[in-house]
Amino acid sequence: MQATTESAVVNFWIAPNGKIATWNDACAQLLGYATRDILARPLERLLPHSAQQRLAKLLEAAREAPVTVESDLMHADGSVVPAALTLAPQCRKTGRLCGFGALLRAGRMHGGAAAALCEHDLLSRTPPGEVIDLLPGTFYMINPAGRLVLWNTWVERATGLSYAEVEATAAIDLFPPDERALVQSRIEQVLQRDGPVVVEASLLSGGGASTPFLFTGTRILVNDVPYVCGMGLDISERRKQEEQLRLRERALHASSNGIVIARYSGQSHPIEYVNPAFERITGYRAADIVGTNWEHVSALMSIPGIDDDQHALARAAIRERRETRVTCRHLRKNGEIFWNEMTVAPVVNESGAGTHFIGVMNDVTESKQRTSFLEHEINHDMLTGLANRNLLWDRLEQAIHMAQRSKALVATILVDLDNFKVINDTLGHEAGDEVLRVVARKMLGSVRESDTVARLGGDEFVLVLVNQPSLRYTLRMIERLRKGMENAVTIDGREVAVQASMGVSVFPHDGANAGELIHAADTAMYHAKLAGRNDVQFFSHDMKVATDAKLKLETHMRHALENDEMFLVFQPKLSLKTGKIVGAEALPRWRHPEQGLLLPASFILEAEENGAIVPFGEWVFNRLCEVMQRLKQLGFQGLVMSMNVSFRELNQRGFIALLGEKLRQSDLAPETFELEISEANLLRNAELSQRIFTDIARQGIRLTVDEFGAGVSSLKNLNALPVTNLKIFKSYVGRLTTDNLSDMMAKTIIGIGHLMNMGVIGEGVETPGQRDFLKQNGCDQVQGNYFSQPVPLPAFELLLADASFAAG
Repeated sequence: MQATTESAVVNFWIAPNGKIATWNDACAQLLGYATRDILARPLERLLPHSAQQRLAKLLEAAREAPVTVESDLMHADGSVVPAALTLAPQCRKTGRLCGFGALLRAGRMHGGAAAALCEHDLLSRTPPGEVIDLLPGTFYMINPAGRLVLWNTWVERATGLSYAEVEATAAIDLFPPDERALVQSRIEQVLQRDGPVVVEASLLSGGGASTPFLFTGTRILVNDVPYVCGMGLDISERRKQEEQLRLRERALHASSNGIVIARYSGQSHPIEYVNPAFERITGYRAADIVGTNWEHVSALMSIPGIDDDQHALARAAIRERRETRVTCRHLRKNGEIFWNEMTVAPVVNESGAGTHFIGVMNDVTESKQRTSFLEHEINHDMLTGLANRNLLWDRLEQAIHMAQRSKALVATILVDLDNFKVINDTLGHEAGDEVLRVVARKMLGSVRESDTVARLGGDEFVLVLVNQPSLRYTLRMIERLRKGMENAVTIDGREVAVQASMGVSVFPHDGANAGELIHAADTAMYHAKLAGRNDVQFFSHDMKVATDAKLKLETHMRHALENDEMFLVFQPKLSLKTGKIVGAEALPRWRHPEQGLLLPASFILEAEENGAIVPFGEWVFNRLCEVMQRLKQLGFQGLVMSMNVSFRELNQRGFIALLGEKLRQSDLAPETFELEISEANLLRNAELSQRIFTDIARQGIRLTVDEFGAGVSSLKNLNALPVTNLKIFKSYVGRLTTDNLSDMMAKTIIGIGHLMNMGVIGEGVETPGQRDFLKQNGCDQVQGNYFSQPVPLPAFELLLADASFAAG
């Protein structure tokens, strides 16, 4: 190759936009332009007008590969300098163009010389100092003494040191103390053998900050002296990316949600990552899953025929590379079913193309179970598991809606257990609860799956029999229900007979909605109880009239006391030994605003049922205390005044203590006051009776068992109670001298009472013969219309003052 005799070679840097980025003294000497006049000027300024039009194409071609052209260049003084111009593309590590290296050789090249020099000779003749300053990173050479002997300007920029400071600093001192041993070992490694060495270390800057670099070095020999020759690339950005990746990986590992990442690969999706939570939730280890197609794993965890629609949604989202969320049941590796709330979303690269998808699994089994449990609790009775009032109303309204469309009947049956309170009082509430559970199971076993059995509360149940073609069909179902309840319930080895009163209403005859049907069935059930219990009654209009009257009575009852409609009358009790009045029984009367004067038989049972008996009893006791105080002030001493008390009142917490306190406040001796309780109430709960009667005796209050002989009392239990008197059952007294059985019963009761040191009272004496029989057989006291009807207080005071009034 032969070139012109002029062999000046210079190089400079051109930015991607075609403007001159660097200029040195050699360039200025060749073309006459000072640095300040040429920097940032377009390259076309160096070309004559004829060559400027080709510059754009030249730069475009140089983006792909080095290009060499011969062209005249314009000197600053206007003269022309013939030269060969080579443009070589320079790219960052990302592949992005960062500029062009320009190599300028003055003079003409002849023949093939220009072509031969364009790529090798021309570039190889470029001064190394100019080339290394253009490198996108640090360049350095270190001698065996550990000193930098050659470096580019990147070293100075990275360390913040001047040329002189770099020259005076040992290479190892450019690194943080904790990295110097590593760097020193790598330098020594390079100096001792051939081959490249790579190390990551940080360069210290003058301000104390450090910048991470990736250094490469290899050994070169100059006059048999080894040097480390290498480069360093700033990896700050890479470190940030790596830290972000590590942070994300730690987050994925630490996540309580299961995470699976799979790659889009045609029709298959091989799994590339699963986190520990995925292993915990599914039971599958990462080693078993990674590399396996997602479709295979999904099939392993799916339950055939369950939540297929959700699985289809997930498959479609993966196929279409879009996000979705599904909730389905999956199988763990051990076969256990769990609820999986899974989000599937595509993962895209920097160009926006989907390369992977991520599945985020959330085990919501506990939440589903808790929700299911709460829904069940909201809609079901806790004791029996039956539907409660909320669910009953919903089911009944649905049944009515279906019946309207199908023209069928809906039967509503309200069931109330007879004498269930007796079971609670005698056997305890736990036994009562067990009875309710057993009855609930029997009811469920007597109806169809489409029917509803609900518990309203207490001992009340409701059955909704849907799609009834006729009343005859309903009657057959009711008969099956009653037959299923015939067998006694066994509680702790003891058989307990359970009977029920049932009221039936039928849609559409007895009501158009749930409320009306329940009300009608309740009315019918009430009439079943009035008919003698253990009965079934269908609702009728007459029942409604009677029920309305009952409700009206109850409403009036609530206002009877505040309207001062109640008053007391007194029936004297006389001693058969002295013939004198020894006390009286206080009996309530009600001046009803519409029905006139009502005796206790007209309202007491209803008051016990609706709870009004408690305020009524309090009023009777308070009024009686006032009467006893008045009689005491009038000088009538030694009288014993009594009142009737219900078991419900006795069951009130602190009731007996309140009686004693009231007597003390009224300055009344407790032995002048007597409570009368019927034998039927005495039998309800022997243990409770024992406790209550002991409290009564502790207060000094007298106690009389009323209607004795009407039930079957245990003499052993009776003897253990602090009873003062027995009242012979009124029916026996009413048949004395005319009925041998009544005579025998009366004699027996008198004998029992005296054997137990109790007084005996004959109640309901209407004739002299009854009086004489009782007196002859040792009865202690009598009361009845033969002596005096119940009278108001003034009349009773007159009887007390009448010395001639006696039992005879």
